[in-house]
Amino acid sequence: MKIKLFTFLFAFTISLTVIAQSAKKQVKSLDDYIENALTVWNPPGLAVTVVKDGEIVFTKGYGERTLGEGNHVNEHTLFGCMSTTKAFTAAAIAILIDEGKLNWDDHVINYLPDFQLYDPYMTRELTVKDLLTHRSGIGNTDYLWSWMKISGDSALYKMRDVKPSYSLRSSFIYQNLMYLAAGKVIEKVSEQSWGSFLKNRIYIPLGMNETFAKYEMVKDKENKADAHFPYQGEIVKIDQLVADEIGPAGSMWSSINDIGKWVKFLLNNGIHHGDTLISNKNFKELFKPQQIIPTNEFYPTQKLTKPNWMTYGLGWFQHDYRGKMVQFHTGSLPGMVAIVGLIPEENIGVYVMGNLDHVELRHAIMYTVFDLFLDGEITRDWSTEFNKLYANNTKPGDPKRILETSASLPIIKLLGTYKHKQYGNIEIIKTEQGIRFNLNNTVKGTLSHWHYDTYNITFDLKPYGKAMLTFRMNAEANAGYLEIFGERFEYIKLKE
Repeated sequence: MKIKLFTFLFAFTISLTVIAQSAKKQVKSLDDYIENALTVWNPPGLAVTVVKDGEIVFTKGYGERTLGEGNHVNEHTLFGCMSTTKAFTAAAIAILIDEGKLNWDDHVINYLPDFQLYDPYMTRELTVKDLLTHRSGIGNTDYLWSWMKISGDSALYKMRDVKPSYSLRSSFIYQNLMYLAAGKVIEKVSEQSWGSFLKNRIYIPLGMNETFAKYEMVKDKENKADAHFPYQGEIVKIDQLVADEIGPAGSMWSSINDIGKWVKFLLNNGIHHGDTLISNKNFKELFKPQQIIPTNEFYPTQKLTKPNWMTYGLGWFQHDYRGKMVQFHTGSLPGMVAIVGLIPEENIGVYVMGNLDHVELRHAIMYTVFDLFLDGEITRDWSTEFNKLYANNTKPGDPKRILETSASLPIIKLLGTYKHKQYGNIEIIKTEQGIRFNLNNTVKGTLSHWHYDTYNITFDLKPYGKAMLTFRMNAEANAGYLEIFGERFEYIKLKE
């Protein structure tokens, strides 16, 4: 009996040694691959963690927090999580459902009686689950928070003036403010702030001591990555766009050391060190497909990964990859990116953080990690393929310019304030810098004539680039309104 036991233990030890050596070899090949890919994409800084079979097998920072300053990224450097925050918000809802304080199909109006939508039917029938699945039918309203200095509550109030693009639950359309509303439900039910609830029920139990609900809590910390943007052939540091007013949709900050604990928890079905933080029933609900995603609403990566189906769960994008179900989500703000990806049935998880605007190396690393642990080696150069894909996936250029045209009125006659019920005021003023554009004292730029009554705006904030603005005259051939971003701003007075 002792001989058999010794033989078993010896074989088991050898097996563990082989597995450990294999994992070490795989991690080394991943590290080498990332180092090489960094020379192609050139982000100032990057951080990566990988979880396999219940263990964090790789955590590393690369590059600098601020380009050219030599302040190296390490595993404790703080990056923005952006929309990967949404999974935390959905998990918080699941915890409250476990406690019997609400249900997925409860009507939002029962908890937020002041939350009104344009369509009374939508107001009445919108459910908690609808808030988390981007199926409200209301189009992008990010201008309400990113281009206006208003509170999250004020942005939600303005939703009553937004006409829906689709009927309720008929189509997928990405909606950040619905996650803000979900956060308000959490606050109403739990009687504490959304951030406090996450800290008490997720961060602290998981030992996530370097994770924060809002930028306000990290802005003065030294070991924090700065946002960067490619501008006129160079990479430049830019001011951080703050998403605190829509916190539940994307305001979290964390380190790669901490976020690995979250990925490990997700792959362990909501259990941490034997403690069940989310019941099996509601944990599974987070990852069930809830809404089909049309091709035009998905990532360009689909051109190469070729999924057969694409869906959205509760804070998770989903698609098939090599016969496996992938759960993932990106996060983006100007100058900052993140991605989290899971193949739960294979116990594979990866999280990537970076500080360069839309550096899609994040996708390449995710699929490389999947391949590495599915095949035992890196079998495809996703970095090179995605780099070519995104280089060719450029935005349409400026509309064709008609030369030798003039405006209906001199620009001096068009100075003044233009008002929009939802998006606030635009001022067109004359300064020493030229003709200036000012949206809510938040977004500013300089106008130059393009053709006829259309003007080109070069924004002061580099990430915003340029936009076209067209003036329209009234029946008396005076300033009537202007059009920008597909919206109409009515002229209300001359700017003195």
